Amino acid sequence: MKVTQEKLPASQIGLEIEVPPEMSQKVYDRVVQEFTRSTNIPGFRKGKVPKQILIQRIGPSRIKAAAVEELVEDGLKEAVKQEKIDALGNYQLRSSFEDLVSQFQPGQVLVFSASVDVQPEVTVKQYTGLQLQAEDVKPDPERINEVLSNYQDQLATLVPVENRPAQMKDVAVVDFKGMLPSEDPDQDPEEVPGGEAEDFQLELLEGRFIEGFIDGIVGMTPGETKEIEATFPESYPQPKVAGRKAVFTVTLKELKEKDLPELDDDFAQEVSEFETIAELRESLETRFTEEAEDKTRSNKEQAILTALVNQVEAEIPETLVEREVNFMLQQTAMQLQNQGIDLKQFFTQDLVARLREQSRPDAIDRIKRTLGLGEIAKREAIEITETEVSERVNQVLEDLGENAATVDPERLKSVVAEDLLKEKIVDWLIEHSEIEMVPEGSLAQAEEAAPIIDEDLAAVDAVQPGEIQTVEVEAVEAIAEPVAEPDETLAGSTAEDSEVTAAPETEDTETEAAPKKKRSPAKAAKAEESASDVATDEGIAEESSATSKTRKSTKKKASAE
Repeated sequence: MKVTQEKLPASQIGLEIEVPPEMSQKVYDRVVQEFTRSTNIPGFRKGKVPKQILIQRIGPSRIKAAAVEELVEDGLKEAVKQEKIDALGNYQLRSSFEDLVSQFQPGQVLVFSASVDVQPEVTVKQYTGLQLQAEDVKPDPERINEVLSNYQDQLATLVPVENRPAQMKDVAVVDFKGMLPSEDPDQDPEEVPGGEAEDFQLELLEGRFIEGFIDGIVGMTPGETKEIEATFPESYPQPKVAGRKAVFTVTLKELKEKDLPELDDDFAQEVSEFETIAELRESLETRFTEEAEDKTRSNKEQAILTALVNQVEAEIPETLVEREVNFMLQQTAMQLQNQGIDLKQFFTQDLVARLREQSRPDAIDRIKRTLGLGEIAKREAIEITETEVSERVNQVLEDLGENAATVDPERLKSVVAEDLLKEKIVDWLIEHSEIEMVPEGSLAQAEEAAPIIDEDLAAVDAVQPGEIQTVEVEAVEAIAEPVAEPDETLAGSTAEDSEVTAAPETEDTETEAAPKKKRSPAKAAKAEESASDVATDEGIAEESSATSKTRKSTKKKASAE
């Protein structure tokens, strides 16, 4: 088969393919036989229709079209194989199909033009001597006290309060009923949907309820009934009450305060596997120091990778972009489904089209970054050894423990190799760049890429927990996109079944897992989190931007597919 190649824009190869006469005749005869076996013509048994009658009945153009379609498909595949072209996909016929059908004659040469996507040629303008800045993260000593305080709070005993009014940090037991005043004075107020409860226990903390409710309870005494005016935020998920003022009739039935345990050795033994409070403090200090070092490393890597994208020149083929966008949407769909969202109702045709368009810039950047890393590895002969891969695989399996059974060994080895190579490339880039370390928070926050769900997800209350992630596909790198933490549900028709939700403005209280004595806190936390992800997220690849956390990423990406 004669094939002529032509380089086209956007990493495509143009092919002019000449199908030989014997092949065109062979395919045409096969198509006629297939029509003969499948066509019912009155007066003839199936498969016994004479050729000329068949052609008259079906029409020569229809038979030619079927033959040309098969010749183009087979000819293109054979040409790619013959010319040893590393085709990515996106096979396109450049010739007019109608012209090919009209010109086609069985037993004669058929010439047509087509194109395929191929791997792009990559140019990295500069990758050594990059002058960058990255934030140096230091561990916050106060964080240890905050965590211990949180442990104390969890183990606190509630003690009844007498002879004083309610104050902040107390725990109140109340009955309440909310009403929405009407703008029309002649109309009666209407009830707040789900805005009534009895024996509802509520901690008096700022931001734990809609604005004005907590402040209204402060100062009340047990047995007192009071009307409290509160305002629902504009962003409240129930449109009927969003932005409106409500009046709650509140009866304070009981008042309690927290009796916190002492920070002593007994306390340490109850919340952890350590014998003394000094050991527990030391463990937390080690953990937070490791986390700070990881974040500093992550900042260096992010600075390197951001700069690298700007140095990479490549015509990204549409096949890679579409592949990455598709998997980004698939990952998002899996996250939403895990959170109980009805995908059929949520993902409308218009929304999917909009999400595809929003995802393209981020997808292209990740492809360019990965291509750039690969080009640098090739130029600088950066490689990994089988020994390095085996050691990392064994470490991952050890950290996963019993969850290791859910991992595909071959997939794990492949992912570990990818991560180790990336780790080496980034280490090389950091070593050959000039990175100025500056205090945390001193750099202007880079404008964050819009999450692929954007405002559409923000409108869905159930979407908020967790993270929206993307998935790694071949040359395409994965990055996690954080979203807001969920608001806390605080009131409703009963204490257990709530419809009135809080709109907290204060920062969430940090909850730390109690450290274990047998492993370092950082290692234990990473292993437990990764094991959970591997057991639940099949085929999902989540890669942290910090190479120092590659092991954690590897476990997630190695899930059985």
